[in-house]
Amino acid sequence: MLQQVIDRRLSGKNKSIGNRERFLQRYRKQIREAVRHAVSGRSIQDIEQGENITLPRRDVSEPVFGHGSGGSQERVFPGNRDYVRGDHIARPPGGGSGSGAGPGAGQDGSGQDDFEFRITREEFMQYFFDDLALPRLLRTQLLPDVPEWKSHRAGFVSEGTPTNLHVVRSMRKALSRRIAMGGDVRRELHRLEQSLSLLLRDADTPGNEIMGLQAEIETLKHRLRQIPFLDPFDLRYRNRVNTPLPASRAVMFCLMDVSGSMNETRKDMAKRFFILLYLFLMRHYEKTEVVFIRHHTQAAEVSEDEFFHSTESGGTVASSALTLMHQIIQQRYAPGEWNIYGAQASDGDNWLQDSAKCRALLVDKLLPASRYFAYLQVAEESQTLWEEYALVHKSHPHFAMQKVTDAAGIYPVFRELFKKGSAA
Repeated sequence: MLQQVIDRRLSGKNKSIGNRERFLQRYRKQIREAVRHAVSGRSIQDIEQGENITLPRRDVSEPVFGHGSGGSQERVFPGNRDYVRGDHIARPPGGGSGSGAGPGAGQDGSGQDDFEFRITREEFMQYFFDDLALPRLLRTQLLPDVPEWKSHRAGFVSEGTPTNLHVVRSMRKALSRRIAMGGDVRRELHRLEQSLSLLLRDADTPGNEIMGLQAEIETLKHRLRQIPFLDPFDLRYRNRVNTPLPASRAVMFCLMDVSGSMNETRKDMAKRFFILLYLFLMRHYEKTEVVFIRHHTQAAEVSEDEFFHSTESGGTVASSALTLMHQIIQQRYAPGEWNIYGAQASDGDNWLQDSAKCRALLVDKLLPASRYFAYLQVAEESQTLWEEYALVHKSHPHFAMQKVTDAAGIYPVFRELFKKGSAA
């Protein structure tokens, strides 16, 4: 069956989608670095917009072929009045140390501008999240509603499409059929041929007996020729069956401190971090659920809109958020069926006696059930919560912690926490 794929994507005037995709693939590394540099000055509102990418001319230069020095060359110079055919022209002075323009210069010796082009919103987000992944993600269980399937070989069948025809198996089947169908006839033919050979040696054998034997031999040969070389019964096709696969179901818990010590600058940095995390999850993991938890002295599960826009203040009891996360896991997300992740953002200011409780909750209840847990402190001071979490970080490789003090540091910290291979 002939299959034809038609690309009906709209292309602007004088633009080629194919050439653009090849260009983006060829200079993937340079574009990725330019995207990382571009996001450092972006705000929350324009994080998903496109970008003008500038690449140095030296990074997009193409190799060229040129003639080497020496050898015999024939050229036609217009307006020649001094030379005739056969004359030898001396090589111009200067050799290989000419005074030509350096790399990146134009024909007139002037420098060339860097190459600039614009990538779309989708391309920008693709390059930004290109080398990020949820650490230690595993396939957990079979999903009855939307299962994932894997095709694998399951022997051979007698019916199928021509593309799945197994030629060797079919020819082997045809050969065995011909041997089985013609076995008795060949044995009888062999016996008659031996008898005819003996009769031909005897000069007194009647001619009609020889002719009768020859007629029987021809009849048997004709029967053998009637056996088809390849019969539809012989055809064998590769059989493939689909089996359901375990699906990678994951849940991300976002825990944000909204106490009075979290001023607007710190809250803005925490929101930037969680916005990046939310965009990353929505783009790369369709079956990932997100649970939003805000806390001061008490913790509450809230909606996405409340998480990013609601304003509250009060004291700080960080353990309330961890306790609520543990309760939700017990009620809705069994560790054997879900990949559980956690991300917490706080300024580290916490009641002294509560920080030790946070460490105990992580070590005893949350980390054994989680695939990965990341803590972001949006303050430079090493508060009691940071000191307790530092003890957890030493003994648990799937617990990560970072500090950030300004908005420009959110992007590199986010990439460090969720880059591929960030947890063993």
